[in-house]
Amino acid sequence: MGSGIWTMLTEGEPIMFLLLALSVLTLALIIVKIIQLWPATSGTTARTAALGLWASGDRHGAIAALPARSPADRVMKSGMESLQSGLPPALVEGDLARLGNEEVAAMSSGLRLLDLISMISPLLGLLGTVIGMVQSFQDLSLAEGSANASVLAGGIWLALLTTAGGLVVAIPAAIGANLLTGRVDSAALKIESAVGQLLSITARGR
Repeated sequence: MGSGIWTMLTEGEPIMFLLLALSVLTLALIIVKIIQLWPATSGTTARTAALGLWASGDRHGAIAALPARSPADRVMKSGMESLQSGLPPALVEGDLARLGNEEVAAMSSGLRLLDLISMISPLLGLLGTVIGMVQSFQDLSLAEGSANASVLAGGIWLALLTTAGGLVVAIPAAIGANLLTGRVDSAALKIESAVGQLLSITARGR
């Protein structure tokens, strides 16, 4: 089994080695982003409780009630602290928009790379296949018709492995990028909702 995998790699080099490196990078990126984004949509209950305290006039209690684990928590807490310090809501709204954009940018980091890997991996695999096919038919041409058909078939089989390798890398990268992007979008909506509720409650209390 191990020797077969090594043969697949060496026969398809350097493209198979490049695809192997991309597969390791893809796995690492997906694991890192899952860990980063796991709490990104949490904290709804805590924010609701904090907003209730804020509406009742207990601003210190509202700020203390936020654990600041998720992006929406951190943005809302920053907004509450700014409003508590006496900054006008219009100015706070602009600051919160900037903070929200920074949080979304941090959550989105690495996802473009996953998208890129999902796009280029099949192309690299196809390139490897084309190169392998060219080499196989070149060998057949040099043999002047005396080549063994099984040898030619073996060369084509090895050439097609790079296409399979490219797809094996691309499919998890595409799935990971799409699912993680959806989580970032959900977190961004929670940030927007938290800011909107905070500013609305503050405006009604003035």
